[in-house]
Amino acid sequence: MDRKNCKCGASIWASALLSLSLVSVHAGATVRQANPKPLRDPRLRSASVLVVDPTNSSVLLSKNADVAAPIASITKLMTALVVLEAGQSLDEPIEVTPPDQDFGKGWSSRLKVGTMLTRADMMHLALMASENRAAHALGSNYPGGIPAIVEAMNAKAAALGMTSAHFVEPTGLSSENVASPEDLAKLVIAASENPTIRSFSTDPSYAVRVQRHLVEFRNTDKLVSNKTWNIVVQKTGYIAEAGRCLVMEAVIEGRSVVIVLLDSLGKYTRLADATRVRNWLQAIGVGARFTQVSMR
Repeated sequence: MDRKNCKCGASIWASALLSLSLVSVHAGATVRQANPKPLRDPRLRSASVLVVDPTNSSVLLSKNADVAAPIASITKLMTALVVLEAGQSLDEPIEVTPPDQDFGKGWSSRLKVGTMLTRADMMHLALMASENRAAHALGSNYPGGIPAIVEAMNAKAAALGMTSAHFVEPTGLSSENVASPEDLAKLVIAASENPTIRSFSTDPSYAVRVQRHLVEFRNTDKLVSNKTWNIVVQKTGYIAEAGRCLVMEAVIEGRSVVIVLLDSLGKYTRLADATRVRNWLQAIGVGARFTQVSMR
């Protein structure tokens, strides 16, 4: 399926409330939908929001979508993408070393220094459980080390048209890793095209052997275990400067939709906001009403 670059518009909160006749705009023409329903504000609590149809770049919902902000562990999607594109063997064992643990106070890991896992296992834990030492180990073992992977991440961002994105390290623990929701939609679409990232990021749980013990890790996104959701790819993120973040591509009403939620208020709000977006899309019939329609 051909997916064009996302062209995200300004906030539609006011226009949505005024569209009581459900009038949509497509290619400069006004189209009145049959059986119109009011478009209601879904009352999201995330500071920045973007909901886009990746099949035709239609923006369905937008709030502060062009404002770059810290993205926390959403960074790990880019880390995985460039590691996979470098063609490194996923079966190669790599080790957690002392530099992989130096993240400052307040951050813990269940991967002890000296833990040896395959590159696939490290990526699996980084994407699914947001394991910081695993992500840093991926960077440390990238050809040329951390400086080289950071350069590759910024080059890939430029290639994807992520004009406001900037990366300084591979975990997301630095607040200097920034991007706008518009940029992140492009990253999610690129990540969704990779079957390894799709599989690892949506696995509910995964166990690895850490020294003598089998340790089970769980997905940081509880929605992947919810059978009412059909999630193609996802990543959560949190640091104090970024707040709670969530990006995903999901199938709603038979249509793929990319959802970006940054700086959600409260521990569970990003999940509640994602559900509110889904309910909102279901209520307005995204599968039929928004086919080839761009709302601005």
